[in-house]
Amino acid sequence: MTPTTHAASIASAPAFPLEQWYVAGFSWELKSAPVARTLLGHPVVLFRTADGKVAALEDRCCHRELPLSCGTVEDRGLRCGYHGLLFDHGGRCLEVPGQERIPPKACVKSFVLRERDQILWIWMGATPDSVPAQEPPAYEVHGDPAYRFGGDVYHYDAPYQLIHDNLLDLSHLGYVHLKTIGGNASVHMNAELKLSQQGDSVKVVRWMPDSEPPPTYSAAWPFQGRIDRWQEVEFHPSHVRIWTGAMDRGTDRLDNPQRQGFHMRGFHGVTPETETSAHYFWTIATNPHPQMQDPTQLVIDQTAATFEEDKVVIEAQFRNQQRFGARPVVDIHVDAGPNRARRVIERLRTAGARAGEGASA
Repeated sequence: MTPTTHAASIASAPAFPLEQWYVAGFSWELKSAPVARTLLGHPVVLFRTADGKVAALEDRCCHRELPLSCGTVEDRGLRCGYHGLLFDHGGRCLEVPGQERIPPKACVKSFVLRERDQILWIWMGATPDSVPAQEPPAYEVHGDPAYRFGGDVYHYDAPYQLIHDNLLDLSHLGYVHLKTIGGNASVHMNAELKLSQQGDSVKVVRWMPDSEPPPTYSAAWPFQGRIDRWQEVEFHPSHVRIWTGAMDRGTDRLDNPQRQGFHMRGFHGVTPETETSAHYFWTIATNPHPQMQDPTQLVIDQTAATFEEDKVVIEAQFRNQQRFGARPVVDIHVDAGPNRARRVIERLRTAGARAGEGASA
């Protein structure tokens, strides 16, 4: 793709923050077949070569424009399923069946893709020659022997920032997730909320001392009665980290970073597909109690059930927004975190747009 063509495609792409790493998938998704995904308006195909390299190419063969995701993964790269052109992990054509000469323009746009802690990160730049100045974020929980985890990928027919809103406001647990991680709705709504910001990161902390343990907690940990419960949500433009859990009432301070008890550490990669749809990449990790049957699968299954409930709510919310059109809405105290995150996104979106305009001027 020429610089002029690429600049034009960026200018017409949805208005998302650029010059950012975004989650493109998980390591375990790249097996023997390519994976097709649209990320920030760009159709992309993901695959892994025989030597373990991960790759992300534009999902379009430069010959007759069949999606490369319709092809097959081979030892040296990805072969188009129409006429057999073979492309390596960088998009260079290695072979044209039936002819020795490979046309100089026989190449496919590639994206920078990194694999770290079983998460696939793709770099979305504002200009054709943009390169990341730093590696993608680490997520040490996936390699911590104290934790076991699992996860999944969901597709949402709703804008990605509605998912951010949901994750940054856990007061809804008492109404939406009564059968799993919810608990008393009044306790959730009245919990003290502490909001802080450092750079592009927004943190929301809510403590709920002297609470009744919700069903998932009771099934996974041998609590002796009432609990001191915490929720710590850390927003980043490309993902959200949520540390929730509880301990027996009065056994430790809630502000102790090394506190004991039942822990659930969630990773939430929220990546826009289009302006009205999104990919949601999530994992949940927990610390099994040595005197109980391993609750990891229970925690994974019940977490999945809560996210299914969230998906129903968020997609219904968006459908109603479309039905009623632009209407004024009322903010309440639990909206402080989501509103702060939206301001971060808007600032980054504007900065990325300016970077793209400067490059094409």
